[in-house]
Amino acid sequence: MSAPDDREHGARDRDRTDRAAGRRKGREWFGTLCQLDFDIDFLERVIARNDRSVEALRALGELASRKGFHDRAVEVDRRLVACLPDDCLARYNLACSLAVAGHADDALECLAAAIHLGYRDIDYMRADPDLASLRDRPEFRALLRS
Repeated sequence: MSAPDDREHGARDRDRTDRAAGRRKGREWFGTLCQLDFDIDFLERVIARNDRSVEALRALGELASRKGFHDRAVEVDRRLVACLPDDCLARYNLACSLAVAGHADDALECLAAAIHLGYRDIDYMRADPDLASLRDRPEFRALLRS
């Protein structure tokens, strides 16, 4: 049996070193992200491949809002409503995102649409912290009475 060629042996060592460096790099990359950041990044990649994935849109909207990315949450929830125009919960979530992002008039319109489509949890609307910016508005109080 002949001894391995030095070039072949060197190539194997470099390959092994490159793989180990890649594993370290991966750990460093993940190590800088919290779980929420990792999940958002993952869902953004899913949606980049399939921008009509209802499950991914719902999850990304929630996580973006939780992370404080309110404008992104509005974008995602608008896309979800485009996919599910008759879904009262999608409309309600868009209203919440709009309210938190400071778009009170649009939020009130979405809440009215959610109620029209069948959203009925008025007690939750009264307590939902996402809707706090709307509570003093007469239009909001009228929606609670409807």
